[in-house]
Amino acid sequence: MGDLMHALPALTDAAKQIPNIEFDWVVDENFSEVPLWHPNVKSVIKTNHRTWKKNIFSFKLVKQLLSIKKMLNKKHYDVVIDMQNNLKSAAVSFLINKPVHGMDRTSVREYPAHLAYDFKYKISKENHAIVRQRKLMAMSLGYKANQEKVDYGTTMERFDSFKSGPIFSTTQWKKSLVLVHNASRSSKMWPIKFWQDLIEYMDKEGYRAILPSGSKEEYLRAKEIASSNEESLAIEPMSLNETAYIINMSEGCVCSDTGLAHLAALLNKPSVIMYSVTDKNLIGTVGQNQSHIVSTDSKMESISPKKVWEEFKLLMSSGGG
Repeated sequence: MGDLMHALPALTDAAKQIPNIEFDWVVDENFSEVPLWHPNVKSVIKTNHRTWKKNIFSFKLVKQLLSIKKMLNKKHYDVVIDMQNNLKSAAVSFLINKPVHGMDRTSVREYPAHLAYDFKYKISKENHAIVRQRKLMAMSLGYKANQEKVDYGTTMERFDSFKSGPIFSTTQWKKSLVLVHNASRSSKMWPIKFWQDLIEYMDKEGYRAILPSGSKEEYLRAKEIASSNEESLAIEPMSLNETAYIINMSEGCVCSDTGLAHLAALLNKPSVIMYSVTDKNLIGTVGQNQSHIVSTDSKMESISPKKVWEEFKLLMSSGGG
C-alpha cells in the first residue's frame, strides 16, 4: 500500500506538465481503491500478484497472467512505466506488447527486474522512494523532475462517499485518535501492553482510541488492545475508502510502520510513526505534521509509550492540531 502512495506525487507532477493526461494503473486487488483517489487515474486493472509466489507453477496463475495480458494489450498506451521496479511488476511488464520504461540494473528494487524494460534510467537508491518515483515519471515522459513540495493530488470525495453503517453515524470523532497497531512483520509490531499503556495516557487527557483492522486476525488484536479501556473502539475489517474516511475524521494517529501510516501522511493528519528495522529516510512517511521515532536497537520494545505520547503532544502543541 505504501508503494502506491509513494507513486501518487509522480502522477500529480505529470498532470501539471501534460494537460489532460490519463493513467490506467495495474494494481493488486487488495489495494485497488488507492489509485482511484487520484483524479487523473481513469481505470484500474486488478491483479492478485501478492499470491503469485505461492502459486508460481499453477495453472491458475498461468490463466490469470493470460487474462491480464489480454486486458493490457487491448488498449493503445502512449507510454508504459513500471513504477515499482520489482520482480512482480517486471512480470507484468513482460506481458505488454509495447516498450516499457523502468530503472536500470543498479537502480531497480529487485534484480533482475531491469530485463523487462526497453528504456532504463539510473536513479540513486539513496533517494527517498517518492523522489525516485517522481524522477522515473519525469524521465519517462520527458520533462524536468519536480523538486517542489510533495503533492499527492488526491481528492477526498473519492472516499467520503463510502461512509456507511453504524460506526459512521454514532462515533464521536472529537478527540479521537487512530491507532494503527498492525504491521506486515512481527519486527514492526509494538507489544499489545504498550498500546494499552498509550491508551491510558490518552484517556487521562480525554482522547478516545480508534483501532482499525484489515483482517480477522488484526481485528482480534485490536479487540484485545481495546479491552483495557471501555471508551476504545476496535473496528472490524472494512474497505480502504472507509478506513481513509475514519483517519480523515480523527484528530491524529499513532502508527506502526505500515501502509496506513502512509495514508495518514497523505491526509496530513498529525501522526507519530514508530520504526524498528525500516530506514525512514528511504521509505518513511512524507507529509505535514509527521513525527518519526526510530528504535535505538531495531526493536519496537525499545520505544516507550511515554515517549510516544510526549512526542504526540509536542506535535499537537507545535501546530499539528
